[in-house]
Amino acid sequence: MKIGVTLRNMGPQSTREIMARCCQRAEEIGFDSIWITDHIAIPPDDSQGSGGRYTDPLTTLAWLAGMTQSIYLGVGVLIAPYRSALPTAKQIATVQELSNNRLLLGIAVGWMDAEFKALGVDRHQRGKITDETLTVIKQCFENDIVKLNDQAFIFSPRPMAPPIYIGGSVKHAPKRAVKFGHGWLPMTRNPETLARDLETFHQLGSDQGVEPGPVAAMTSLPLDNIDEAKRLANDYQELGIERLICSVKYTNADEYSAQLEQLAKVALTP
Repeated sequence: MKIGVTLRNMGPQSTREIMARCCQRAEEIGFDSIWITDHIAIPPDDSQGSGGRYTDPLTTLAWLAGMTQSIYLGVGVLIAPYRSALPTAKQIATVQELSNNRLLLGIAVGWMDAEFKALGVDRHQRGKITDETLTVIKQCFENDIVKLNDQAFIFSPRPMAPPIYIGGSVKHAPKRAVKFGHGWLPMTRNPETLARDLETFHQLGSDQGVEPGPVAAMTSLPLDNIDEAKRLANDYQELGIERLICSVKYTNADEYSAQLEQLAKVALTP
């Protein structure tokens, strides 16, 4: 099981200095991946903790790629209905190309009413739009010549397609993941709940006659209790998930480094 960590591309921690130091420190310690999130139009009454400040995820990952060498760069998750499909596919391909195939792409339908309203997008169409975007991404990464809206065009650069993980709850996301042959990116509080949800995911694959994609689970570990944190990490590993993405709480780069050192004792050492 590979261990990833979150990085705040929001609020006062999203300065270039703090994000650069944190990402480079995660790579130095040996974590598999670093993950950021996606919000585009936070309303004033829902801005606690961020002040409404979020850097764009794909732009941020492209920037972080330029100052790192090996750590994988994840977005958990990119909200597909917020963006036009073809330009999004081009941005994804560009980050993947320039990072030397280090992009990990979480995609979801979104949930915040205010953001859909600000964008002028019908929230009730978000599932349909997400499926259309996933279809366009697939076409672009599988073909040198793509045809959309009765127009053929060259899609280049066309690097290796990044792994795609569909984010969201067990009610909807696993169905979309199985339908498109992608992995799943759930948020979970404990291994017991995740175990039940994984049964549903695998059963959906079995019903469709396909092998479900890999699972990357987002959670938090009690770093103030090393023994309990190790137990939980071991339980997650026994579930067979591909990546465990651990939430990190911090106000500055020094606190982030200290949290990563604690997490390394839990998950990166025998």
